[in-house]
Amino acid sequence: MLREEFIDKHSDLFWYTPDDQKHSISDALLVERILCDGTLDDYRELMSVLGGKRVADVFFAAKGRQRSNYPPALYHFFSLLLKDYA
Repeated sequence: MLREEFIDKHSDLFWYTPDDQKHSISDALLVERILCDGTLDDYRELMSVLGGKRVADVFFAAKGRQRSNYPPALYHFFSLLLKDYA
């Protein structure tokens, strides 16, 4: 599955983004929305689309306000899950 197809499939998570701009969202926003509001299957698809290394790099690169967008328990869970890819 291509990145654009993945975004189209989960476009409801980007309801506030105009349709003509959805394919140009950043990887940071894509990872954040899937990890915060997606399902476990969505996470698995994200890993296959972007790759584990890229998802981990984006996740661990979140700083300051971006990092606080993840609830603490969720951040802890994914930091344990993604540490092997970092």
